[in-house]
Amino acid sequence: MSAGTRYEVREAIGDDDREACFAVRREVFVVEQNVPQELEYDTYDETAVHVLALREDGLPLGTGRLLHGPDAVGKTGGDASVGSLGRLAVAKAARGLGVGAALVRAIEDAARARGLTAVDLHAQTHALGFYERLGYEVYGPEFPDAGIPHRAMRRAL
Repeated sequence: MSAGTRYEVREAIGDDDREACFAVRREVFVVEQNVPQELEYDTYDETAVHVLALREDGLPLGTGRLLHGPDAVGKTGGDASVGSLGRLAVAKAARGLGVGAALVRAIEDAARARGLTAVDLHAQTHALGFYERLGYEVYGPEFPDAGIPHRAMRRAL
């Protein structure tokens, strides 16, 4: 794909969109990063807000999700006004096109629309710079998740 690839980012609607989100996550996390499939999909997928990046021909390029309300509290230190961004994945062929940043901004928009004041995330340590460029700040110690080193980050909205 070229830098001129056109795509849209929007909230996922319906089963077809959700399956497109899961397909990108499967490609990135399960196949590329060897995350066990049983860890990749969880009960939060039912209530999360999923965002989806689609190329103009309908090919899914990326996805991410927002947990909010009771689902987010365990991931945000108990603060119900903070959402939890997770499962951000961009297909290998679409990296470098700005899809990841567009997905993060769409998740932040979804958080604002739900009255949240900040967004937390657990970033793989190799991706810290990406999130820092988007205004996220690291806090707390490094920890493993699915065998991959992570750090907690937050951005006020």
